[in-house]
Amino acid sequence: MEATQPAMSPSDLPVEVVLDHATGPRRAEADELLALFGEISGEQPAVWAGRIIGFGEVEYRYESGRGGREPLLAFAPGPRHHTIYLPEDFAVRWPDLMTGLGTHRASKVCLYLTRLTDVDRGVLRKLLERSLAETRSHAR
Repeated sequence: MEATQPAMSPSDLPVEVVLDHATGPRRAEADELLALFGEISGEQPAVWAGRIIGFGEVEYRYESGRGGREPLLAFAPGPRHHTIYLPEDFAVRWPDLMTGLGTHRASKVCLYLTRLTDVDRGVLRKLLERSLAETRSHAR
């Protein structure tokens, strides 16, 4: 019997299929994010969990022994907003970047951007670079 892949793993689904979840002007923004994430990570994109575009891969393990793998950098384009996945509590820990970013919403691990035109691209780049550095430093 074949083992089931964990939900958070890369797949062979074409990246274009996920990019097409963004429509209108957001589709061009998704292409811009794709290029930016690839440039910063130096990795090729892959589709994770059927809807997330991830770059690179890292394994993690909690003190409990439970672990898994995740992309080094990742985002999910959508029809209403783009979701960028960042380290836990990034908004609280990196207020220097969040205050200069522009219009956004944040949760514990997600940054939601309705339009890239409302965001300072230089600050976004710094945020992604800091996220990548932190993710790599915690890799096991």
